[in-house]
Amino acid sequence: MGLTPGLGLHIRAGVELTKAERLDELFWISLGAKMLATAGIVLLAAKVIERSDAFIGAMVATLPVSAGPAYVFLAMEHDDAFIASASLVSLNINTGVSAFITVYAFAAQRLGAVSSTVVALACWLALGLANSAWLPPLPVALAVNFSAALLAMLATRRLLVPGRSKPAAVAKWWDLPFRAALVMALVAAVLIAARLAGPRAAGIGALTPVVLASLTLILHPRIGGPASAEVMINCLPGMIGIASALAVLHVAAVPLGSPLALTLGLLTCIVWNSMLTIVRQRRATAKTARA
Repeated sequence: MGLTPGLGLHIRAGVELTKAERLDELFWISLGAKMLATAGIVLLAAKVIERSDAFIGAMVATLPVSAGPAYVFLAMEHDDAFIASASLVSLNINTGVSAFITVYAFAAQRLGAVSSTVVALACWLALGLANSAWLPPLPVALAVNFSAALLAMLATRRLLVPGRSKPAAVAKWWDLPFRAALVMALVAAVLIAARLAGPRAAGIGALTPVVLASLTLILHPRIGGPASAEVMINCLPGMIGIASALAVLHVAAVPLGSPLALTLGLLTCIVWNSMLTIVRQRRATAKTARA
């Protein structure tokens, strides 16, 4: 029996929905929002990368477009203390994203798009399962996140080739809808599987790098493995911003409330990525002036 028109989300045939039914509705609404948001950001980042450079696209891709909607709907279902605890778990699991980027960057030099992405996701999942059983205090979790990102930057630095040329991307009429469908299918598969497998899997699934994995599957066949790897490597500085945003959310959720804490977390990511972009532009300007 469907929703009675005009009576709102939580009224069905004149009877108020149970808490379980409301939570079920919220899950499907959350799923739809995350599918659309992730598809939008991935398509935007892919277009930016194809028309400009890897760094700007990476800054777009490392905004919290996937985890953000997840936390908004978690905040609708749970109290501030739950959000504070969940954000610390997310911060701990987030270290695996730097490993995902590193493994993909090296695999993409020789393997195809699907093989490189699957290998990188398998590495992320192994680390996520291991880290989910270990919950360090905030300073330790932050230090591990920062160290993982910095070590990944050092390990992949030799793969960055200044002035690397990339093949021209030839768009077909079906290209845009196919990309959107691919991204949304990946997001749906991850989140539904996480929901069916239980709370531990849900915690891991919420931080699955769906945006980055979607980008690799889209960009790798279009601009080549090495150029796609360069995009992923440029995402590594953005991981420091995501870790900082999760730390802000953890600290601010209880004293300030989840809505304000989530806003501060989003602003942290935006400010960090903006600062990285400004610093890079200034360095490029200074280099041009010296030349």
